[in-house]
Amino acid sequence: MAICCSVAVTDRVWVREAVQKINADFNRSADTHLIKVDLPGFPDQTLYLKDESIHPSGSLKHRLARSLYLYGLCNGHIGPDSVIVECSSGSTAVSEAYFARLLGLRFIAVMPKGTAPSKIEKITFYGGEPHEVEPGEIYAEAERIACELGGHFMDQFTYAERVTDWRGNNSIADSLFAQLALEDHAIPDWVVMSAGTGGTSATIGRYIRYRCDLAAKTQLCVADPENSVFYDYYRTGDASIRIQKKSRIEGIGRPRVEASFQPRVIDRMMQVPDAASIATVHWLEKVLGRKCGGSTGTNVWSALQLMEEMRLAGQAGSVATLICDSGERYLDTCYDPDWIAREGMDLVPFMLWLEQNAGI
Repeated sequence: MAICCSVAVTDRVWVREAVQKINADFNRSADTHLIKVDLPGFPDQTLYLKDESIHPSGSLKHRLARSLYLYGLCNGHIGPDSVIVECSSGSTAVSEAYFARLLGLRFIAVMPKGTAPSKIEKITFYGGEPHEVEPGEIYAEAERIACELGGHFMDQFTYAERVTDWRGNNSIADSLFAQLALEDHAIPDWVVMSAGTGGTSATIGRYIRYRCDLAAKTQLCVADPENSVFYDYYRTGDASIRIQKKSRIEGIGRPRVEASFQPRVIDRMMQVPDAASIATVHWLEKVLGRKCGGSTGTNVWSALQLMEEMRLAGQAGSVATLICDSGERYLDTCYDPDWIAREGMDLVPFMLWLEQNAGI
């Protein structure tokens, strides 16, 4: 991956001011909420949901985008005239466009042709420029544009696992466990995270090992949707695996193994049927009174499977996972009966399981 620009010493004043703007934006934001979910079917097991949808740009990717910008600024890759380029048609592009506007930078999102207009609208709201190409060309095209314009290719799929200070500095892991500190089951048995880049699961897995008190008990489970290579890679170790289909659960699942995915910090992986993910967000709307995105359904389905195992074993405890973004972004997919029917998904068996086992 080529980075085709560097920041001159004369731009250090601008970089310092840019970092201050990002830190000030962070300082204006309260931490995301941790929601305790009491389920009648699990009287001895507690579910916790960390609500990442309340970030200013509306998703978990706000943290990643902030870290990518700080990494680029502090490593001399981003200056006052840099054009920021990224491969994304979803939440990462929205969040990176947010920070580009904050810093007064041009932002180009390279995305596959056919991206839903609703996604493009969210990117352009923050001043981002959509650039559509064939799905297999997004990586090469992003590099080409960055080089041609003297810009910086963020490359979330390579850098997501290294841009965050996973030992602290209010990383998502540090925040989650601090919020759990006064709970009855303050050290959870499991943390569940689905993988898009793999950066968040890497942060959480490393932090668990760094904190010796957590390492003695807490395990990390990564949930993978259909049409994704991560589960098979974890199982076989074959990094050459490729698939042609696109994940139907937006924001997670990849057709190739990405550099940020770190299998050695993961204790278990779970492959989740897409119909289970979609059914879970419909069920979760009854529990929380609001809509969540499909990746949240993947997270929560996996968390409930682990809670069921704990219940059958007579084990009390807790499981924590994330609300990644709001379901309002997916009204034309996850919450559209016609889309669900076109995709051939039968939600009924999974809805029945949820109602019978979780008690709602």
